[in-house]
This record gives sequence, C-alpha cells and structure tokens, in this order.
Amino acid sequence: MRLVSDRHPFVRYAISAVVSVAANLVAQQITVVGAPAAPLMVSILIGTIAGFAVKYVIDKIWTFREAYTSPAAEAHRITLSGLFSVLTTLIFWGFELGFYALWPTDFAKYSGAVLGLSIGYIIKFQLDRRHVFRDATV
Repeated sequence: MRLVSDRHPFVRYAISAVVSVAANLVAQQITVVGAPAAPLMVSILIGTIAGFAVKYVIDKIWTFREAYTSPAAEAHRITLSGLFSVLTTLIFWGFELGFYALWPTDFAKYSGAVLGLSIGYIIKFQLDRRHVFRDATV
C-alpha cells in the first residue's frame, strides 16, 4: 500500500488545497470572534493570507519537495505563486458569479463555485509545477 506522501504530486496538491481552505476558514473565524466589529473584508483578507501561506509552505516542502535556495529565489517563487493565485481566483469567482447570474439559486452558485475552484486548482497546479517549483525533486 502506497503512502499519500508517495503518490503523484497532484494528489498531494489536492490535499494541500483542502488544508489551505481549512486554514483560511479558521483564520476568518478567529478574526470574526476576536474582532467582531471589524468589516467582513478584514476577515476575508486575513483568511486569504493565512490560506496562501499554508498552501505555499506545504507545496514547497511536501507537494513538490523543492529545496530552499536563496531569499531572492524564494521571493520570486512567492510572487509568482501569488500572481497565479489571483488569476485562478478570478476563474473561480467567474464561474460562481456566472452560474448565479444564469440561474439565481444557491445550488447554481455553489455548483459554479465547485466547478470554478476545481478548474482553478488544476490550472494552478500546472502553473506552479512549471513556473514556481521548477527545481522540484518530484
């Protein structure tokens, strides 16, 4: 029986996506409880930062198993990963809002969100593998 850590990087990537979404939501909840008067966007921003940080670290160390090289190289990777995250978030939002515009129901909105998120993560995996973690050992 193969361990999860021995599986294809995409399987590990999917697992890291679930963990980062959980980190995002936990950080949002902590913000809402800790600063209830703060605007909603504050919790969303903090959650997004937490989720991105968790995802990047897990992907670097576990998903792609890329060694640390230098601060400049790391800053470049983080910047690229962040830009790709923005691009794939726009895909996700586009599907979610597009489905809701066509069929204004919660089911359509969440269906669009799941589809958009799935497409976005597939694209982001390819971008990360080819451009962010080029020196990966897997």
